[in-house]
Amino acid sequence: MSSPTQKGHTDHQKGLLVTAIGGLILTVDIPLIRLADGGAWTILLLRTGSTLLAALIIWAIWRSLSRNAPQLIPGWTGLVVALCYGLTSVTFVTAVYHTSTANLVFILAFSTVFTALLSWLFLKERLRLGTVVAMLVMILGVLIIVGGSIGTGHLFGDFMALCSAFFIALAITISRASGKDMGFTSLVGCVLPLAVAVFMVSGEGFQVNAPWWVIFDGAVIMPISFFCLANGPKYISGPEVAMFYLLETVLAPVWVWMIFAETPTRDSLIGGAILIIALVAHSVWQLHEGRKRRATLAVSHPA
Repeated sequence: MSSPTQKGHTDHQKGLLVTAIGGLILTVDIPLIRLADGGAWTILLLRTGSTLLAALIIWAIWRSLSRNAPQLIPGWTGLVVALCYGLTSVTFVTAVYHTSTANLVFILAFSTVFTALLSWLFLKERLRLGTVVAMLVMILGVLIIVGGSIGTGHLFGDFMALCSAFFIALAITISRASGKDMGFTSLVGCVLPLAVAVFMVSGEGFQVNAPWWVIFDGAVIMPISFFCLANGPKYISGPEVAMFYLLETVLAPVWVWMIFAETPTRDSLIGGAILIIALVAHSVWQLHEGRKRRATLAVSHPA
Protein backbone atom coordinates (compact mmCIF):
# COMPACT_ATOMS: atom_id res chain seq x y z
CA MET A 1 0.00 0.00 0.00
CA SER A 2 1.41 3.40 -0.97
CA SER A 3 1.90 6.06 1.68
CA PRO A 4 0.06 9.43 1.54
CA THR A 5 3.37 11.05 0.57
CA GLN A 6 3.86 8.66 -2.35
CA LYS A 7 0.26 9.13 -3.47
CA GLY A 8 0.67 12.90 -3.32
CA HIS A 9 3.83 12.67 -5.40
CA THR A 10 2.09 10.45 -7.97
CA ASP A 11 -0.92 12.79 -8.17
CA HIS A 12 1.43 15.75 -8.64
CA GLN A 13 3.21 14.00 -11.50
CA LYS A 14 -0.15 13.09 -13.05
CA GLY A 15 -1.27 16.71 -12.78
CA LEU A 16 1.92 17.99 -14.40
CA LEU A 17 1.58 15.52 -17.28
CA VAL A 18 -2.13 16.18 -17.92
CA THR A 19 -1.71 19.96 -17.75
CA ALA A 20 1.39 19.91 -19.95
CA ILE A 21 -0.54 17.93 -22.60
CA GLY A 22 -3.40 20.43 -22.47
CA GLY A 23 -1.08 23.43 -22.69
CA LEU A 24 0.91 21.99 -25.60
CA ILE A 25 -2.19 21.01 -27.58
CA LEU A 26 -3.70 24.47 -27.12
CA THR A 27 -0.69 26.08 -28.84
CA VAL A 28 -1.91 24.88 -32.27
CA ASP A 29 -5.35 26.52 -31.95
CA ILE A 30 -4.48 29.79 -33.71
CA PRO A 31 -2.34 28.17 -36.47
CA LEU A 32 -5.24 25.81 -37.32
CA ILE A 33 -7.65 28.74 -37.55
CA ARG A 34 -5.24 30.51 -39.88
CA LEU A 35 -4.68 27.37 -42.01
CA ALA A 36 -8.43 27.05 -42.62
CA ASP A 37 -8.17 30.29 -44.63
CA GLY A 38 -11.73 31.55 -44.39
CA GLY A 39 -13.95 34.42 -43.33
CA ALA A 40 -14.13 35.18 -39.60
CA TRP A 41 -17.83 34.27 -39.25
CA THR A 42 -17.49 31.02 -41.21
CA ILE A 43 -14.50 30.02 -39.08
CA LEU A 44 -16.43 30.87 -35.91
CA LEU A 45 -19.38 28.78 -37.11
CA LEU A 46 -17.26 25.71 -37.87
CA ARG A 47 -15.09 26.01 -34.74
CA THR A 48 -17.92 26.50 -32.25
CA GLY A 49 -20.27 24.09 -34.02
CA SER A 50 -17.76 21.23 -33.98
CA THR A 51 -16.76 21.97 -30.36
CA LEU A 52 -20.40 21.96 -29.22
CA LEU A 53 -21.15 18.72 -31.09
CA ALA A 54 -18.07 17.01 -29.61
CA ALA A 55 -18.97 18.21 -26.09
CA LEU A 56 -22.55 16.93 -26.36
CA ILE A 57 -21.39 13.52 -27.66
CA ILE A 58 -18.81 13.18 -24.86
CA TRP A 59 -21.37 14.23 -22.23
CA ALA A 60 -24.02 11.83 -23.58
CA ILE A 61 -21.58 8.90 -23.47
CA TRP A 62 -20.46 9.89 -19.95
CA ARG A 63 -24.10 10.21 -18.85
CA SER A 64 -24.96 6.77 -20.21
CA LEU A 65 -22.03 5.15 -18.38
CA SER A 66 -22.24 6.99 -15.07
CA ARG A 67 -24.82 8.81 -12.96
CA ASN A 68 -22.10 11.15 -11.74
CA ALA A 69 -21.74 13.01 -15.02
CA PRO A 70 -21.60 16.78 -14.37
CA GLN A 71 -24.41 19.06 -15.47
CA LEU A 72 -23.96 20.82 -18.79
CA ILE A 73 -25.00 24.13 -17.24
CA PRO A 74 -25.29 24.12 -13.42
CA GLY A 75 -28.07 26.65 -12.77
CA TRP A 76 -28.16 30.38 -13.42
CA THR A 77 -24.53 30.74 -12.39
CA GLY A 78 -23.56 28.23 -15.06
CA LEU A 79 -25.61 30.18 -17.60
CA VAL A 80 -23.64 33.38 -16.84
CA VAL A 81 -20.34 31.49 -17.08
CA ALA A 82 -21.43 29.96 -20.40
CA LEU A 83 -22.29 33.47 -21.64
CA CYS A 84 -18.80 34.69 -20.66
CA TYR A 85 -17.13 31.84 -22.54
CA GLY A 86 -19.40 32.47 -25.52
CA LEU A 87 -18.37 36.12 -25.65
CA THR A 88 -14.74 34.97 -25.35
CA SER A 89 -15.12 32.85 -28.49
CA VAL A 90 -16.54 35.78 -30.48
CA THR A 91 -13.88 38.27 -29.38
CA PHE A 92 -11.05 35.73 -29.73
CA VAL A 93 -11.81 34.76 -33.34
CA THR A 94 -12.38 38.45 -34.18
CA ALA A 95 -8.95 39.26 -32.70
CA VAL A 96 -7.30 36.52 -34.80
CA TYR A 97 -8.39 38.42 -37.93
CA HIS A 98 -7.56 41.93 -36.73
CA THR A 99 -4.20 41.70 -34.98
CA SER A 100 -1.02 39.65 -35.06
CA THR A 101 -0.79 36.28 -33.32
CA ALA A 102 1.96 37.59 -31.03
CA ASN A 103 -0.16 40.57 -29.92
CA LEU A 104 -3.17 38.29 -29.35
CA VAL A 105 -1.49 35.68 -27.15
CA PHE A 106 0.56 38.25 -25.23
CA ILE A 107 -2.55 40.31 -24.41
CA LEU A 108 -4.50 37.15 -23.48
CA ALA A 109 -1.90 36.55 -20.76
CA PHE A 110 -3.28 39.75 -19.17
CA SER A 111 -6.29 37.67 -18.02
CA THR A 112 -4.31 36.92 -14.85
CA VAL A 113 -4.41 40.63 -13.95
CA PHE A 114 -8.17 40.80 -14.54
CA THR A 115 -8.65 37.62 -12.47
CA ALA A 116 -6.68 39.08 -9.55
CA LEU A 117 -8.65 42.36 -9.69
CA LEU A 118 -12.04 40.64 -9.93
CA SER A 119 -11.14 38.29 -7.06
CA TRP A 120 -10.18 41.32 -4.97
CA LEU A 121 -13.37 43.22 -5.83
CA PHE A 122 -15.96 40.43 -5.59
CA LEU A 123 -14.36 37.57 -3.61
CA LYS A 124 -12.62 39.91 -1.14
CA GLU A 125 -9.30 38.13 -1.70
CA ARG A 126 -6.41 40.24 -0.45
CA LEU A 127 -3.92 41.39 -3.08
CA ARG A 128 -0.39 40.66 -1.91
CA LEU A 129 2.44 43.07 -2.70
CA GLY A 130 4.11 40.64 -5.14
CA THR A 131 0.86 40.31 -7.09
CA VAL A 132 0.37 44.08 -7.27
CA VAL A 133 3.94 44.54 -8.57
CA ALA A 134 3.43 41.81 -11.21
CA MET A 135 0.14 43.45 -12.28
CA LEU A 136 1.75 46.86 -12.70
CA VAL A 137 4.58 45.38 -14.78
CA MET A 138 2.08 43.49 -16.97
CA ILE A 139 0.03 46.64 -17.50
CA LEU A 140 3.23 48.29 -18.78
CA GLY A 141 3.77 45.35 -21.18
CA VAL A 142 0.25 45.61 -22.59
CA LEU A 143 0.57 49.39 -23.00
CA ILE A 144 3.77 48.89 -25.03
CA ILE A 145 2.03 46.34 -27.30
CA VAL A 146 -1.08 48.49 -27.78
CA GLY A 147 1.02 51.64 -28.28
CA GLY A 148 2.94 49.88 -31.05
CA SER A 149 -0.36 49.02 -32.78
CA ILE A 150 -1.46 52.63 -33.20
CA GLY A 151 -1.52 53.43 -36.90
CA THR A 152 -0.97 49.78 -37.94
CA GLY A 153 -4.62 48.72 -38.10
CA HIS A 154 -4.18 46.31 -35.18
CA LEU A 155 -5.73 48.50 -32.47
CA PHE A 156 -9.24 47.01 -32.84
CA GLY A 157 -7.82 43.47 -32.75
CA ASP A 158 -5.82 44.31 -29.62
CA PHE A 159 -9.00 45.61 -27.97
CA MET A 160 -10.83 42.37 -28.89
CA ALA A 161 -7.95 40.37 -27.36
CA LEU A 162 -8.24 42.46 -24.20
CA CYS A 163 -12.00 41.75 -24.12
CA SER A 164 -11.24 38.01 -24.42
CA ALA A 165 -8.86 38.23 -21.47
CA PHE A 166 -11.53 40.01 -19.41
CA PHE A 167 -14.31 37.53 -20.22
CA ILE A 168 -12.03 34.57 -19.39
CA ALA A 169 -11.17 36.18 -16.05
CA LEU A 170 -14.84 36.88 -15.33
CA ALA A 171 -15.79 33.26 -16.09
CA ILE A 172 -13.00 31.95 -13.82
CA THR A 173 -14.00 34.28 -10.97
CA ILE A 174 -17.69 33.37 -11.14
CA SER A 175 -16.83 29.65 -11.34
CA ARG A 176 -14.61 29.89 -8.27
CA ALA A 177 -17.25 31.83 -6.34
CA SER A 178 -19.96 29.27 -7.14
CA GLY A 179 -17.86 26.20 -6.32
CA LYS A 180 -19.82 24.27 -8.96
CA ASP A 181 -18.46 21.89 -11.59
CA MET A 182 -18.15 23.96 -14.77
CA GLY A 183 -16.29 21.29 -16.75
CA PHE A 184 -18.68 21.31 -19.71
CA THR A 185 -19.94 24.87 -19.33
CA SER A 186 -17.10 26.46 -21.32
CA LEU A 187 -17.83 24.10 -24.22
CA VAL A 188 -21.63 24.54 -24.09
CA GLY A 189 -21.00 28.29 -24.11
CA CYS A 190 -20.36 27.85 -27.84
CA VAL A 191 -24.14 28.09 -28.40
CA LEU A 192 -24.06 31.92 -28.35
CA PRO A 193 -21.22 32.46 -30.86
CA LEU A 194 -22.62 29.63 -33.01
CA ALA A 195 -26.00 31.40 -33.23
CA VAL A 196 -24.32 34.71 -34.08
CA ALA A 197 -22.11 33.03 -36.69
CA VAL A 198 -25.07 31.23 -38.34
CA PHE A 199 -26.90 34.56 -38.64
CA MET A 200 -23.89 36.33 -40.15
CA VAL A 201 -22.97 33.50 -42.55
CA SER A 202 -26.55 33.33 -43.81
CA GLY A 203 -26.09 36.89 -45.02
CA GLU A 204 -22.53 36.93 -46.35
CA GLY A 205 -22.22 33.30 -47.47
CA PHE A 206 -19.93 30.40 -46.54
CA GLN A 207 -16.28 31.45 -46.95
CA VAL A 208 -13.55 28.89 -46.20
CA ASN A 209 -10.92 27.17 -48.34
CA ALA A 210 -9.76 24.39 -46.00
CA PRO A 211 -12.58 23.71 -43.51
CA TRP A 212 -11.08 20.44 -42.20
CA TRP A 213 -8.40 22.37 -40.27
CA VAL A 214 -10.86 24.36 -38.16
CA ILE A 215 -13.24 21.39 -37.77
CA PHE A 216 -10.33 19.37 -36.39
CA ASP A 217 -9.50 22.31 -34.12
CA GLY A 218 -13.04 22.54 -32.76
CA ALA A 219 -13.84 18.83 -32.50
CA VAL A 220 -10.51 17.53 -31.19
CA ILE A 221 -8.04 20.23 -30.10
CA MET A 222 -10.41 22.41 -28.05
CA PRO A 223 -12.19 19.62 -26.06
CA ILE A 224 -8.93 17.80 -25.23
CA SER A 225 -6.97 20.91 -24.26
CA PHE A 226 -9.78 22.39 -22.14
CA PHE A 227 -10.45 19.04 -20.45
CA CYS A 228 -6.76 18.62 -19.53
CA LEU A 229 -6.29 22.20 -18.36
CA ALA A 230 -9.54 22.11 -16.35
CA ASN A 231 -8.43 18.93 -14.54
CA GLY A 232 -4.93 20.19 -13.74
CA PRO A 233 -5.96 22.13 -10.58
CA LYS A 234 -7.20 18.87 -9.02
CA TYR A 235 -3.58 17.71 -8.69
CA ILE A 236 -1.28 20.72 -8.91
CA SER A 237 -1.32 24.31 -7.68
CA GLY A 238 -2.76 27.30 -9.53
CA PRO A 239 0.65 28.84 -10.27
CA GLU A 240 1.82 25.57 -11.83
CA VAL A 241 -1.28 25.46 -14.05
CA ALA A 242 -0.65 29.09 -15.04
CA MET A 243 2.86 28.17 -16.16
CA PHE A 244 1.45 25.69 -18.69
CA TYR A 245 -1.00 28.27 -20.05
CA LEU A 246 2.14 30.25 -20.91
CA LEU A 247 3.03 27.59 -23.49
CA GLU A 248 0.51 29.12 -25.90
CA THR A 249 1.88 32.59 -25.23
CA VAL A 250 5.38 31.43 -26.13
CA LEU A 251 4.81 28.77 -28.81
CA ALA A 252 1.80 30.01 -30.85
CA PRO A 253 3.78 32.94 -32.36
CA VAL A 254 6.61 30.49 -33.15
CA TRP A 255 4.27 28.12 -35.07
CA VAL A 256 2.72 31.06 -36.96
CA TRP A 257 6.18 32.41 -37.80
CA MET A 258 7.26 28.97 -39.11
CA ILE A 259 4.08 28.40 -41.15
CA PHE A 260 3.13 31.90 -42.31
CA ALA A 261 6.42 33.82 -41.88
CA GLU A 262 4.59 36.34 -39.66
CA THR A 263 7.29 38.19 -37.72
CA PRO A 264 6.27 40.01 -34.49
CA THR A 265 7.02 43.73 -34.31
CA ARG A 266 9.68 45.11 -31.98
CA ASP A 267 7.07 46.62 -29.63
CA SER A 268 5.15 43.34 -29.56
CA LEU A 269 8.30 41.40 -28.64
CA ILE A 270 9.31 43.91 -25.95
CA GLY A 271 5.82 44.04 -24.41
CA GLY A 272 5.43 40.26 -24.69
CA ALA A 273 8.80 39.65 -23.02
CA ILE A 274 7.78 41.92 -20.14
CA LEU A 275 4.47 40.03 -19.75
CA ILE A 276 6.10 36.60 -19.81
CA ILE A 277 8.88 37.55 -17.37
CA ALA A 278 6.33 39.09 -14.98
CA LEU A 279 4.09 35.99 -15.17
CA VAL A 280 6.93 33.51 -14.70
CA ALA A 281 8.42 35.51 -11.81
CA HIS A 282 5.01 35.81 -10.13
CA SER A 283 4.25 32.09 -10.58
CA VAL A 284 7.64 31.08 -9.16
CA TRP A 285 7.09 33.44 -6.23
CA GLN A 286 3.63 31.95 -5.56
CA LEU A 287 5.06 28.42 -5.69
CA HIS A 288 7.76 29.39 -3.21
CA GLU A 289 5.24 31.01 -0.86
CA GLY A 290 2.93 27.98 -1.12
CA ARG A 291 5.74 25.58 -0.20
CA LYS A 292 6.72 27.77 2.75
CA ARG A 293 3.11 27.71 4.03
CA ARG A 294 2.85 23.92 3.61
CA ALA A 295 6.16 23.44 5.42
CA THR A 296 4.95 25.66 8.29
CA LEU A 297 1.70 23.66 8.56
CA ALA A 298 3.62 20.38 8.53
CA VAL A 299 5.77 21.56 11.45
CA SER A 300 2.77 22.95 13.34
CA HIS A 301 0.67 19.79 12.83
CA PRO A 302 3.03 16.80 12.65
CA ALA A 303 1.47 13.48 11.66
